[in-house]
This record gives sequence, structure tokens and C-alpha cells, in this order.
Amino acid sequence: MNETIVAATRADRPEIVETLAQAFQTDPALSWILPDPDHRARALRGLFRVLVPADMRAGVALRSASDASAALWRAPGQAHSGTLEFLRTVVPLVATFGTALPRGLKVQDGIDRHRPKGRFWYLHYVGVRPGHQGKGHGGRIIRAQTAVADNQGLPCWLETATPENVPLYERLGFVTQVEWDVPGGGPHFWGMMRPAA
Repeated sequence: MNETIVAATRADRPEIVETLAQAFQTDPALSWILPDPDHRARALRGLFRVLVPADMRAGVALRSASDASAALWRAPGQAHSGTLEFLRTVVPLVATFGTALPRGLKVQDGIDRHRPKGRFWYLHYVGVRPGHQGKGHGGRIIRAQTAVADNQGLPCWLETATPENVPLYERLGFVTQVEWDVPGGGPHFWGMMRPAA
């Protein structure tokens, strides 16, 4: 099924939040930050209610027509959140993570330290609802924006802590540039760049 991928609007935010919350329920990094599955399910909805509007301001959110998949892309020069965005998001994120916040900050610190400088499209989050995984939805929604990046002559960057996703990203043209482990027994990450075609 070759489903239409569209740029999301403000009205689409609740469905994108739900898609990403379901998709990241078993993510290694978020499972380490939030070990209790019930707490994680609630916290992920809170997390994405903060991140989706922030990323839409800084770039673009894409969704499939059936809401099977969603992706948050930050535009070139917008990968690192600024002071205003930090102030907008810090209180809701403290409420969302609670005592798990120190682990969350360790993960974020590793991501920030290993992300390259320069101009690139940043694939902040991409997810497929569990019942739709393995059917090509992830690849389709990623290619929708890498085509835009190619037309602009710009590379794309992402991080993943899911080993099974590395070959998928490689098939889409991403190449591992750096690997690291989050201190204190945290997950292993891959940082991957896709050169402009």
C-alpha cells in the first residue's frame, strides 16, 4: 500500500502524539529512562504533547493518511533547541518525567554532544504504530522528507538506540558516523548521516 504522506497541521497534533507514543513504547532509550511500562505509556503521551508543537515550529511534522506513521523533522539550523524553546518545555517535561528526569538528561546530553554542527535536516523522531510495523511505512515517511533535502542539496541526520533500525536507515542512505553509550548503564546509540544525493 503506497499511502499518502502529508505535512501535518495543528489539528493533526493529537494523532501524531498517539502514533509516536505507541511507536516508542518499546524504544531502548525511553525504556531505560522510564522502566515501568505503565508509567512510560502515560509519560510518552506527555512527552510528545510537548515535542510535537515544538518540532512543528522548528521544522515539519509528517503523517501518513491513516496515521500509521509520523515523523518530526527539525529544519537546517534548528537541531539544537534555543533558550526560548527550553523555557517553553522545561516545566512540562519535569512534570512528565518526574524522578526519571536525571536519566532523561543523560540521554539528551549524549545526543547533544554527538550531534554534528552545520546545516542538515534532523530526523528527531519517526515512528510507526505497532500494528503497522514491518510494512514499509517507516521507509516511506522518511523518504518523503529526504527527497526534499536532496532537492535542497542538504544532508540528513538522526540518532537511534534501536539496533534493528540501523539496517533500515542504511538502506535509506544513512551511514553511521559515531556510536556511544549513555553513562550509568544506559543504551547504546548510533549517530547516522545521509549525504545529499
